[in-house]
Amino acid sequence: MRKFLLTAAAVMLAATWGNAQTARTATHMVPSGKGWGVQQPGAPGLAKTNRGASSSNGILYHGGPIMPGNVNVYFIWYGNWTNGPNASDSQTTVNLLNDLFAASGGIGGSGYEDINTTYYDKSHTVTGNVALAGSTTLSGKYNKSLSDSQVQGVVAGVIRGGKLPKDPNGIYFVLTSSDVNESSGFCTQYCGWHTNATILSADIKFAFVGNPDRCPSACEAQTISPNGDSGADGMANVMAHETEEAISDPDLNAWYDASGNENADKCAWKFGPLVGTLGNGAYNETFGSHNWLIQMNWENARGGGCDQTLGGTFYSH
Repeated sequence: MRKFLLTAAAVMLAATWGNAQTARTATHMVPSGKGWGVQQPGAPGLAKTNRGASSSNGILYHGGPIMPGNVNVYFIWYGNWTNGPNASDSQTTVNLLNDLFAASGGIGGSGYEDINTTYYDKSHTVTGNVALAGSTTLSGKYNKSLSDSQVQGVVAGVIRGGKLPKDPNGIYFVLTSSDVNESSGFCTQYCGWHTNATILSADIKFAFVGNPDRCPSACEAQTISPNGDSGADGMANVMAHETEEAISDPDLNAWYDASGNENADKCAWKFGPLVGTLGNGAYNETFGSHNWLIQMNWENARGGGCDQTLGGTFYSH
């Protein structure tokens, strides 16, 4: 699995994360699941598609599939999302993130999401269409600490139980309230991650994102946020990151660079020009009726770079 690496302090996120990545050897590197690339014997090399080998935009194609067509997002609200230990463990947070992925006015089809249309496989091109298709809540007796395998078990359980459909072209987000830890490194090594697994004979893509109010200095760029809900706004940034990667590299064998970084990794905690001042409710994207602070994504065109919208100005290479 691929995890969204955190840093020690929000204002230093971009520089710290980038330095950690570029210091690593770039030979036969693949996504490790811990936020950096590792060497792997027999790792897939560059693959040719109907567009030829892609090696000039700072990110490489390794032969695996992308997620084509309309991508469905499913939310699994795990824990206490009505009266948890932080104010952001609330229906307000639920509503905001529902709006972020709304079928109309959400992130799908936006200029930001269209950055992902520069990714493709041998048969398809990413469309940029992504929207919330369903949700469920697991709020009764719940574990206060989840392992990676237990997160997968949560996803498998809701599918087997019929609470959400089995959808190979969907991304299932396990969204935990701030009293729930992820024992493999939430708040100490990463802020979120995505991966895939075979569930009921289908290739299911899923992600973990916890409420960053559990560790705001590690997983939130600012605690005074554009929507007045630091947990929701912090989660929105991490969820955008994981969505971009899950769509362009769902099985961890399609698009990543020579250091094992996926597209959103290459722009992690880099926001570009802001409206307002970081730390005081700054934002850089508007979807529907809400403003958001969302990291840039790597455009696989024009030589490659991080920007806020397809075809826009590159603010980082």
